[in-house]
Amino acid sequence: MEEITIVKSEYVTSAVSRATCPEEPLPEIVFVGRSNVGKSSLINSLTNRKALARTSGTPGKTQTINFFRVELKADDTRRAFYLVDLPGYGYAKTSKANRKLWAKFIDEYLSSRRDIRFVCQLVDMRHPPMESDLKSFASLVEKNLPVLVVATKSDKLGKTQRQKHLDAIQKALGIDAESILPYSSVKNEGRSDLLDVIIKSLIK
Repeated sequence: MEEITIVKSEYVTSAVSRATCPEEPLPEIVFVGRSNVGKSSLINSLTNRKALARTSGTPGKTQTINFFRVELKADDTRRAFYLVDLPGYGYAKTSKANRKLWAKFIDEYLSSRRDIRFVCQLVDMRHPPMESDLKSFASLVEKNLPVLVVATKSDKLGKTQRQKHLDAIQKALGIDAESILPYSSVKNEGRSDLLDVIIKSLIK
């Protein structure tokens, strides 16, 4: 396949309800994961933009569903889609009532949006999946959403450690090797592989 190039990427909106989600019918690639797992950094790495998505050292900073409109070029064809950044789960510096509202909204979004092509569930490669990771993965599978597990911060581990940790993640989630992708936002490792998965999902 010809090299995939990101031609354009821009922030569109932060949705707080179904009514405030974008109306333009574009394919959606969704990012989910624990707070501080590196969703914003991965989006910036993928789009080759330093600050398209705002990164924060404060867990639970993202409290809306953020939509980014991206155009890529492959085989002389341009295709547009949304990257969708969901609020991090597992920790949030807010009230229990607010967390319930977010959970309800996120569930409605994942259950009702018809253009979701697949979901990237990010897990920190350095640690085994936590209970919240397992619950999130099970919920996505229950909704019949295709899931690609992206193991972030791969640059933090040596080669032998990496394989051991990848095996542990695969075993915990009950997935095969093709369903997990190591990624380093610092080194852009895994970027071309993820772009390949995205373009294949757009062509369908």
